[in-house]
This record gives sequence, structure tokens and C-alpha cells, in this order.
Amino acid sequence: MDHSNHVRLTATELTPSVLQGATVYGADDHKVGKVDHVHGVGAMSHAVIDVGGFLGIGAKPVSVPLSDLDFMRDEDGDVHAVTAWTKDQLKDMPEHKH
Repeated sequence: MDHSNHVRLTATELTPSVLQGATVYGADDHKVGKVDHVHGVGAMSHAVIDVGGFLGIGAKPVSVPLSDLDFMRDEDGDVHAVTAWTKDQLKDMPEHKH
């Protein structure tokens, strides 16, 4: 996916209601998961990403700092994120316990 024309979200847009459900693309530009929810506010926030699975079944929730994700809107206004993490790296992280 070409992200060059996508608009980066401002700091005020980085709210749980905006970020929840955003698709996350990894270092290889493949879909690695979806943002399930956000913990915290501001610079110390973490996104819980459901990684792997099929249609939401068998996905593993992992927590990453919000600062590791670059959130943007595409031409249709849909929010997504790009990260330097690969799907395998995310799968190797400890499972986030609710």
C-alpha cells in the first residue's frame, strides 16, 4: 500500500475512539493485525493489537507503545497504522493479559 498520500493523524486525534479497529501494517507492508483497544493517554499510551488468527479467532493480543505506530487516514478516510514491527516479531511478544 502506498502511504505517501495518506494524512498523518494529529496528536489530538490519537484517541481510543479513533484508533480502535484500525488495521496495522508491518515493516513488509503486509497487514499484521488490528488495534483492539488503547491503554493510557498521551506519550505513555499503548495499543493492544490482535495479531494472527483468522476472522478474529485465535488472534493473540500484544501491547506496543503508541509511539511505535504511525497512524494515518487513507483516501477514504479510514484510519490505519504502519509500524516497523513484522508480524512474526509481534507474534513473538508476550501475550497481553486484560
